[in-house]
Amino acid sequence: MRLISYQSETGPRTAVARGEGYVDLHQADPLLPTQMKHLLPMLSMHHDAILEAAEEGRLIDPAKLRLLPPVVEPQKILCIGLNYADHAAETGATVGDEPVVFNKFPTCLRADGQPIELPAVSKEVDYEAELVVVIGRAGKNIAKQDAMSHVAGYAVGHDVSARDWQKGKPGKQWLLGKSFDSFAPLGPELITADEIEDPHNLRIQCRLNGETMQDSSTSQLIFRIDFLISYLSQVCTLMPGDLIYTGTPPGVGMARNPPVFLKAGDRVEVEIEKLGVLTNPVIDAK
Repeated sequence: MRLISYQSETGPRTAVARGEGYVDLHQADPLLPTQMKHLLPMLSMHHDAILEAAEEGRLIDPAKLRLLPPVVEPQKILCIGLNYADHAAETGATVGDEPVVFNKFPTCLRADGQPIELPAVSKEVDYEAELVVVIGRAGKNIAKQDAMSHVAGYAVGHDVSARDWQKGKPGKQWLLGKSFDSFAPLGPELITADEIEDPHNLRIQCRLNGETMQDSSTSQLIFRIDFLISYLSQVCTLMPGDLIYTGTPPGVGMARNPPVFLKAGDRVEVEIEKLGVLTNPVIDAK
């Protein structure tokens, strides 16, 4: 299934794709929740009811919808650094036995089509195409062999990074350099896990103003999704709607000679095979 969140007159709603349009699930079946975070744990047990609602519900024209990030106000946005073998090689980083983990604030999230806002206090804002894992079932101390059963689906993500904050501040401010408002575009859709046969074999690309800057495959992931879920759940309980940004491939602006950083007027597209294209314009923050 292809799921979206959109802004209605009464607040965020969840819809499922049918052909070229969408069906509001709660309108089609009042027993289904309006919020994506509440729907995710139901995907397996109520799969047939959701499909029935999709077939019988009233079709909504996508042009009339105001898209939101597929998950609105997740409890956690967890991110993995240096998780592509080819990206680690381009930066000259040494990969350890455990992943580099940081997080972003929920205020970073933006939907497809919404702008990335360049903060006045940074001059080195970079792009990073990423596969995002969406947690569907809560868990703590999840065994690696059970980890994939906690995945609701996947989405296209963009880990925007202020490199001068991430690397140039005292102590290297990964959290702040990654957490300016608008620094985590996500979408346009959430593709349920049953639609993706192998999330570790998807082409991933980033295009800046039409020019391909990143072009790799999730087969290059150093720490795979099952390991990451198990590893992270040792520390915190993973909850439905939690997001895991799994890392970026080579070609980032910081590693280029000369470096390439985002500027107002740019247009960034992140595309992942079978998941769609996430497009965001770039503007100066007000």
